Amino acid sequence: MTTRYKIRQNLISIGDDFWIENEEGVKVYKVDGKVLRIRKTLVFEDAQGKKLAQIQQRLLAIRDTMVIDDADGKEIAVIKKALISPLRDRWTVKVKGGEDLDVTGNIFDFEYSIKQGKVKVAEISKKWFRLTDTYGVEIDAGQNHILILAVAVAVDMMSHPDKKKEKKGKDKK
Repeated sequence: MTTRYKIRQNLISIGDDFWIENEEGVKVYKVDGKVLRIRKTLVFEDAQGKKLAQIQQRLLAIRDTMVIDDADGKEIAVIKKALISPLRDRWTVKVKGGEDLDVTGNIFDFEYSIKQGKVKVAEISKKWFRLTDTYGVEIDAGQNHILILAVAVAVDMMSHPDKKKEKKGKDKK
């Protein structure tokens, strides 16, 4: 059985908090954008505020790199954008103590698949929602939901690095 989550794309920027909802619209995970840090940091929490994981941009990397840490600050995965991917966008996810993941898709259509070897374990898509700024993450049974959601958010951030600049000039309401 798969589980589907909803993420509002325009909310993913450093300094902002946002919720990840399940397909019934229930707020399941809060993502806290930390502003007072040198590098981009997002902290994933459950609905009660317990820290589950965090994503941080790795500074001084040759190519776009983000690190996912568990609640105790131990690195669980490293996401890197592929150097050359002429037809599709591609990222590799090196998972500590587990099988690595590959993310491939189309940045313009926001359609991605996450594979473990040759097996698809999750899909990221805008096609399930009418709102243009919303996308879904569908995760197969037996997968680490926080890891997959963190990968989806990190891919979104690395695909759209100018989001923070766009939001800076807008007034917050």
